Amino acid sequence: MIDLKPAGRALSAVVARIGPEDLGRPTPCEKYSVGELLAHVDEGARAFARDSSAEALDLDAPTWRTTLTSRVERVGVAWADPAAWEGSSELAGLELSNDEWGRIALTEFVVHGWDLAQATGQRIQLPEETVRSCYEHVEALLTAPPVPGMWGPPVAVPEDASLLDRVIGITGRSPGVGGGE
Repeated sequence: MIDLKPAGRALSAVVARIGPEDLGRPTPCEKYSVGELLAHVDEGARAFARDSSAEALDLDAPTWRTTLTSRVERVGVAWADPAAWEGSSELAGLELSNDEWGRIALTEFVVHGWDLAQATGQRIQLPEETVRSCYEHVEALLTAPPVPGMWGPPVAVPEDASLLDRVIGITGRSPGVGGGE
């Protein structure tokens, strides 16, 4: 079992500093602008918290940051229960073990938190244990991703790169200024 709360808090800290002027900026997750990536993170948070009744994030509403932060927090709370990691579930038409879904939620928070930080000139602050758990997950997925084409081809990073930079490289992004540990 992995504690998803630190990754959620780090992501939420980045989100808190995103302004309306940032929403159209490109992100390292090439298919999404900042606004589109926020909507993607929200969709994931609702799915991982099994809150399908919630409406999609409205970036025009003045409370969108609070709404997204609350949803991300609910994911951390839901996955703090050891039972959440048992069995299997279907999300987005894909049946996986709940252990794998929990690790995917962690990776979504870490990697997309980094993406948002990069796009908006911020740094994401993640505990070493969180980054290590994420690294172990993405490294294992290199040989057998649950979704083909989940990321772009891995980007080579120096052997002495930080663990977060190695996570970022594995997920097809080029580590750079603004996303450090």
